[in-house]
Amino acid sequence: MSSARPRIRRTAPARRSARLALTVPAALLAAALTACSGGGAAGSAAQAGADGKAPETSVSVNLRGGAAAPGGPVKVTLAQGKLKTVSVTAGKSGALAGRISADGRTWISERVAAPGTAYTVEAKDSDGGGDSATFTTAEAEKVNKLSLAPGKNTTVGIAQPLSVVFDHPVKNKAAVEKALKVSTSNSTEGSWGWLQDYSGKDRVDWRPKEYWKPGTKVTLAAELNGIDTGTDGGWFVRDYTTTFTIGAAQVVKVDLDGHRLSLHRDGAQVFQAPMSGGTPGGDKASWRGTAVLMSKEGTINMRSETVGLGDAYDKMVDYSMRLTWSGMYAHAAPWNSGYFGNANRSSGCLGMSDSNASALYDQVRVGDPFEITGADAKGTVAEGNGYGAWNVSWTDWQTKSALK
Repeated sequence: MSSARPRIRRTAPARRSARLALTVPAALLAAALTACSGGGAAGSAAQAGADGKAPETSVSVNLRGGAAAPGGPVKVTLAQGKLKTVSVTAGKSGALAGRISADGRTWISERVAAPGTAYTVEAKDSDGGGDSATFTTAEAEKVNKLSLAPGKNTTVGIAQPLSVVFDHPVKNKAAVEKALKVSTSNSTEGSWGWLQDYSGKDRVDWRPKEYWKPGTKVTLAAELNGIDTGTDGGWFVRDYTTTFTIGAAQVVKVDLDGHRLSLHRDGAQVFQAPMSGGTPGGDKASWRGTAVLMSKEGTINMRSETVGLGDAYDKMVDYSMRLTWSGMYAHAAPWNSGYFGNANRSSGCLGMSDSNASALYDQVRVGDPFEITGADAKGTVAEGNGYGAWNVSWTDWQTKSALK
């Protein structure tokens, strides 16, 4: 990585001695290591010079000073002999893991150096010599952050994707996606897919090929510290993690044409209710396709202005279950009771009686799919309008990965 990145604030490099502290057992006359890029004495540690002293070898670190460029791996190179151990630590950030090459001459970290971080390098060679070095990377002028769903240590429904929304644009999608590591308790097949969130922000979701199996335990380790997200995006300066468990196999089936919905658990119907969907033929129609229950919000104020429907309504609504960012809910709608079971006359939501909405609210959980069918719809739930990834075929979803 070039040291001239426009988003890295450079400061004068810290002064550094050409040689580092030597810790060598005198009885072994082992080779000393230096942390400069050259200037080591010629010859090997096993060959004593004419004055009887062991000649020096040298070790170099590719990053140095007080404003080293972040975003690349740390590389330690030994001029002569073989490295035995190398550690690169960064205080509370822990250690960078790495590997020594087959010839014993170099060590390269598996992860990159993060911005604004002070590192300490400790190296020992096979003859017992050891040295240390320090360097600090330049601060990031812009930092990217993210939000994760679902929340940590939650239990969710079988359609819940892993969803990551970024504060700033992500140009280096492949580098970011490579750092997002998903593990499951049963080797679930799945894929990341990049999309635009309803908010307009960059977003990447991980969904399984099919609905999750109940009981699956899922972990996301987002090893993003030190990743540059590209122009206008900034750097990540920390890692993220979340874990969750998949609950019972529940599906809500919504028939807009038949004006009914039903809850199925493990393949068996356990609840059914008459309902009224959105008024067909315009913006008040409901969406079709698979929507995923995003949140259970209880009693909330719903105003038509917030969804672009003028001043049609302003109501306190009970048992509100959000299905899309654009404002489609399932909820109690006693004012519309004359249409339950026989006509779609709502402003886009799935309305039920108080008792039926309460019964459904108590049984569903975030992440349960609502499979909505019928002609009385204004279109299919989009990928970024809530969790609409299930409306994309598996083949097409895989093409949305930056690594495919």
